Amino acid sequence: MINIVKKLSDNRKDFRGILFSKIRSIMENYLRIYSTSITYFKARIMGITIGQGCKFYGTPSLIRFHRSKINMGNNCRFRSDRKTNLIGINRKCIISTLRVDAEIDIGNNVGLSGTVISAAKKIRIGNDVLCGANVTITDTDWHPVDPLNRHSRVGINSLPVNINDNVWLGLNVVVLKGVTIGKNSIIGPNSVVIKDIPANVIAAGNPCKVIKEL
Repeated sequence: MINIVKKLSDNRKDFRGILFSKIRSIMENYLRIYSTSITYFKARIMGITIGQGCKFYGTPSLIRFHRSKINMGNNCRFRSDRKTNLIGINRKCIISTLRVDAEIDIGNNVGLSGTVISAAKKIRIGNDVLCGANVTITDTDWHPVDPLNRHSRVGINSLPVNINDNVWLGLNVVVLKGVTIGKNSIIGPNSVVIKDIPANVIAAGNPCKVIKEL
């Protein structure tokens, strides 16, 4: 009884904090309901598969190249509105395939915040993966390495990317072509991943290297 009285007293001391927290929660719920409805409708008419129970906070940018595939699993969360992740999202989620036969496969219970995923070949993201704010995942160089062809689309290198179950990619991480990240591993903020990372480690840096085993 004493604890209940103390809690009520504490609440009265910060009435404005409680009020604005409630308002924020209500607005976020309305945003989620609206954005989720719009995104499911858009995906259906674009030929993009989204599983059951996914939640969208703000509408992502979905771009599917003809004769390519984008598949999203169940119970995923996509945050594209800046106010819904307080660490700071500087863009909406962008999920895109770039060529014929390209494929993006996102597993179940994946969380993405301002995440860019762009595939010219194949990007696979396993179950329970967390992508911190402003993560970029791409399987292509986007422009040729050859300086004579750099402004053309000739000879662009692309290699599949595979991010296994329960990986956590920190704030501003960049994952580049040909990379596999092992199960349960954590990639530290602002890292650039250019080589494979084994399972059950913490890795960080530019270039990203293993710094600790879990």
